[in-house]
Amino acid sequence: MTVTSRPDDPWARRLATYLNHLRVERGLSAHTVAAYRRDLTRYIATLASSGLGSPDQVTPGHVQTFASSLRAGDADHAPLAAASAARTVVAVRGLHKFWLAEGLAATDPSVEVSPPQPGRRLPKALTVDQVTALVAAAAGPEPTPADLCDAALVELLYGTGARISEVIDLDVDDLTRAMADTDSGLRLVGKGDKERLVPLGSYARKAVDAWLVRGRPALAGKAARATPALLLNSRGTRLSRQSAFNRIQALASKAGLSVEISPHTLRHSYATHLLDGGADVRVVQELLGHSSVSTTQIYTLVTVDHLREVYLTAHPRAR
Repeated sequence: MTVTSRPDDPWARRLATYLNHLRVERGLSAHTVAAYRRDLTRYIATLASSGLGSPDQVTPGHVQTFASSLRAGDADHAPLAAASAARTVVAVRGLHKFWLAEGLAATDPSVEVSPPQPGRRLPKALTVDQVTALVAAAAGPEPTPADLCDAALVELLYGTGARISEVIDLDVDDLTRAMADTDSGLRLVGKGDKERLVPLGSYARKAVDAWLVRGRPALAGKAARATPALLLNSRGTRLSRQSAFNRIQALASKAGLSVEISPHTLRHSYATHLLDGGADVRVVQELLGHSSVSTTQIYTLVTVDHLREVYLTAHPRAR
């Protein structure tokens, strides 16, 4: 979808050009482009309110003042957390780099402005027993079609380490091919439309098969028209991100788990348990679809903390 702008607003036109570049030339997803739009709309509004008429008039001081305002907040905006402020500054730097490349500015005033550094925040992982309890909460003695969908959702998230967007975007044919050829793996499409193949374990296969045979036909019949989507909501249409989040929360409550759980928690758990089991960090990087191993290495900190807990608990001279 092309991003449009008002013809009488030069700043909005310049922003629309950049957003179209992100979507068409760089292939970013609609979710990512929407996030850029939110962050940069605030930025160009600040530039316009300062009386600036073109990118060439923006100075490093303008960019730094805007970056500082993100953490402080103002009358119209609440203060942003360090991670959110950093994301916005990165978006601003990308915009100025684009304007420089397109000849709209002679210099890049953002190049010396660094994003705020968020504190180290370790991913939260479930224990294997907690994951088992989560699956068991969906698989009762007489599971409903919705229960079978929930079980397939959890097993796919935990069994492949996929992002929630990657799972809800799956179609039936994707799983049919993966289950027919056990050596090929499941094809996932991640950020920037990058594809990767991940193994599909026996538990996920069993859950998906039960859903396809005993659950999906009942829900698919409720839709006004057929859909290729693998996971369905109660109306028979593709499961949304929010619905998936709500279902995981409901399962956690049903399983009696008191920890915070989201679909991404299962991705964290997948990576942590692989490393705990001796997997190489480079292999985990490929399975998660991380472009840099440094992103994956945060999970090694989780396992070190876990080892420290075990040591303090089990060793007679640890304390």
